[in-house]
Amino acid sequence: MARGAIVVILSDGWDRGGAEMLGEQMARLSRVAHRIVWVNPLKASEGYAPLAQGMAAALPYVDDFVEGHSLAALEAVADTVAAGAQRSKGGRP
Repeated sequence: MARGAIVVILSDGWDRGGAEMLGEQMARLSRVAHRIVWVNPLKASEGYAPLAQGMAAALPYVDDFVEGHSLAALEAVADTVAAGAQRSKGGRP
């Protein structure tokens, strides 16, 4: 289902174990998806750093890591997805 898709994940990245498995599955997803957009509501917080094990395991496979804490941020997510769709017409950068 993800082959060639722009995949949007909305999560704070706080895992409950299995960060290694998350990294493996993100690597697998990145091989088939056109782009992976991770929307994290905590990213907008002052001093935020993606230190949770799940977030650290996922980030190497994320094309766009964006905020998701407000309606304006979600509008920016829509813009990010639209830009990814435009890039897909010309191939993955």
